[in-house]
Amino acid sequence: MRKRLLPLLLCLLSPLSLWAWGVDGHRAVGKIAENHLSRSARRAVKELLGTETLTLVSTWPDEIRYYPEFKDTAPWHYVNTPSGLAHDAYIQAVKTQTTANAYSALETNLRILGDESKPAAERASALKFVVHLVGDIHQPMHTGHAEDKGGNDIKLKYRGKDTNLHSLWDSGLIDYQGLTYTEMAQQYDRKLPNRQVHALQKSAPEQWLWESYSASEKLYQETPTDTDVDYKYYPAHADLMKQRIVEAGVRLAGLLNGVLG
Repeated sequence: MRKRLLPLLLCLLSPLSLWAWGVDGHRAVGKIAENHLSRSARRAVKELLGTETLTLVSTWPDEIRYYPEFKDTAPWHYVNTPSGLAHDAYIQAVKTQTTANAYSALETNLRILGDESKPAAERASALKFVVHLVGDIHQPMHTGHAEDKGGNDIKLKYRGKDTNLHSLWDSGLIDYQGLTYTEMAQQYDRKLPNRQVHALQKSAPEQWLWESYSASEKLYQETPTDTDVDYKYYPAHADLMKQRIVEAGVRLAGLLNGVLG
């Protein structure tokens, strides 16, 4: 019992900077993905998850990584690279990293998920990681710089409270809205044109990472250090936050339609 209690306490005491998009953000991604699943993919998800849903399992990889048997998954949640890389150099850097990261973890879990010879429990675990990792790599600061831990070391004040650049994007902007994940999914995913859905789903994960990296480079440049982030920050960045969440949900559905459909 004590072995299980300690990781739970660590989870409760850990800063929100460990949760990409926060609970509501990840669940909004899962909810949007459910809206865009094909019938066959929806059926396959049901067979693998049983009574669980994409929405609810979206936070599972964050919840279990405090347990000793999952400690090796900690680096799976981000991809850190140097600043100032052009497109081709960035893609090359991501693909040739020898350490575990979100890109390699996503590729691995997609292979497991698509392998019907694997045990159902292993494929279900892979599905949960795929759901979460697609959300992670759409959060700009999960493609930040290694030297500042993806913005965790860039200290700020937001709404009068101490925070950092990473946490601001994980949960600060989402919490400011005061919306539930269901409300977020409904508002963000309002009848996207089919052509837009198809265009989003045709792109590859390395392109999604490049988009996040490009956004993070701008966020680094414009964010002050050791000072307040004022009331203008949310309206200036809300559209980017919403865009990345809806893109993650639509693209997640596209992946699952391809692998499970």
